[in-house]
Amino acid sequence: MKTVAGILIPDSQMARAATQLVRDTESDLLFHHSSRVFLFGALAGQRKQLRFDSELLYIGAMFHDMGLQAPYSSPHDRFEVDGANAARDFLRGYHIDEADIDQVWDAIALHTTPGIPQHKKPVVALVTAGVEMDVLGLDYDGFSAAERNAVIAVHPRESHFKEGIIDAFAQGTKHKPESTFGNVKADVLALKDPGYKRVNFCSLILGSAWNDAHVHGPACTHA
Repeated sequence: MKTVAGILIPDSQMARAATQLVRDTESDLLFHHSSRVFLFGALAGQRKQLRFDSELLYIGAMFHDMGLQAPYSSPHDRFEVDGANAARDFLRGYHIDEADIDQVWDAIALHTTPGIPQHKKPVVALVTAGVEMDVLGLDYDGFSAAERNAVIAVHPRESHFKEGIIDAFAQGTKHKPESTFGNVKADVLALKDPGYKRVNFCSLILGSAWNDAHVHGPACTHA
């Protein structure tokens, strides 16, 4: 059994299959990123003394960016939903309980939605915690230098990781720009796609089909 920074890496048949699938599907950059997400998420859970299923956390971390890749990237859904659906289908192949599958689905679907995951079950919260640490450096000092170095030694960050992860996000979403409305990937396309036009929420409200000047509620009647 392999450990990194004191974290035991899941080594069941299902975990090994997930690792191989992600290895075969994603770039080295995304594979190592996903592996670090698991380790940082597990370390955060350990530090916060949370009880969580390490294998479910592993699957959530490994699949969280699968929606950026063919054949899992759908024409219209958010990439987070595509990844969540891929993980759900994978877990059903191993007859995992539907309640556990729901946790993994939520963990992946919500990992780019700030302010919500930390209030949900530990697997959901910790996938986001791992993503936020690896991509944004949030709570960086909450991890010791020894922990950070141990993780990076096994799953190295490329020298251009920051630019590379943004490019991966752009490549995985530029074919369906409407799926970025209301989420952080709008910022990615605004940076990377010169033809991208950000949808404005207030403009949608003001331009809706409702003509409030001509809408009247039921007349009041008095006895």
